[in-house]
Amino acid sequence: MASMVQAEVREVSSRSEGDLLIRVEDVHKYYDLGETKVHALRGVDLEIGGGEFVAIMGASGSGKSTFMNLLGCLDKPTSGRYFLEGTDVAGLDKKELAAIRNRKLGFVFQGFNLLARTTALENVELPTLYAQLPKPERLELAQRALEMVGLGERMGHFPSQLSGGQQQRVAIARALVNRPSILLADEPTGNLDSRTSVEILDIFQDLNDQGLTIALVTHEPDIAHYARRVIVFRDGKIRRDEPVLDRPRAAEVLRTLPTLED
Repeated sequence: MASMVQAEVREVSSRSEGDLLIRVEDVHKYYDLGETKVHALRGVDLEIGGGEFVAIMGASGSGKSTFMNLLGCLDKPTSGRYFLEGTDVAGLDKKELAAIRNRKLGFVFQGFNLLARTTALENVELPTLYAQLPKPERLELAQRALEMVGLGERMGHFPSQLSGGQQQRVAIARALVNRPSILLADEPTGNLDSRTSVEILDIFQDLNDQGLTIALVTHEPDIAHYARRVIVFRDGKIRRDEPVLDRPRAAEVLRTLPTLED
């Protein structure tokens, strides 16, 4: 949403564009499925700088989801190295990885993953509980995050009282509340109609314009083109890595789309 408070958004990420945020070196990942050994990633090398907006694409089984799980510290490579802000996270234990996820990473998923019996404000506040912050500070952070995604007037609403697009905005606010270094979005528009999808991409572009690094997994080329860079996986390897030319601005596209009932 173009109406976000820019001063608030800048606090999400203090890194300047061009700083190296992620470096992946010769990463391999194997899975054992009974008697079958699956080579999901086959020597992946990649760098992502601070302030980038990267779309990761690929067919089912291409390795893109496995790679996203590694970026999110939800899994570890079988071999190779993964540096996040200079830290080799491949060698960290479960407790250390959990701390990294809470402090440096924000997650947005296709299914929203909101708690049904808690309000939008309480859903957004949840990640701050692990930071051991005082209650007033937690509430202030959650309120500001919801205001950033345009839901300042819906803080007391439950998920069942919100549209799909509004629920995804709550999920984005939850991902932003701890001011992560990178936002990881896995098919965030998969359950949304065309206009609402563009509204979510407008939020992402606005956040990225203010310095937040975003990595978005999608199988839709039309969605990927809103990013600044597209990386395509096939058979566990990066087959294409190129900038997006003639990148559309979601705010401008929204002006051409019909308004749907909320």
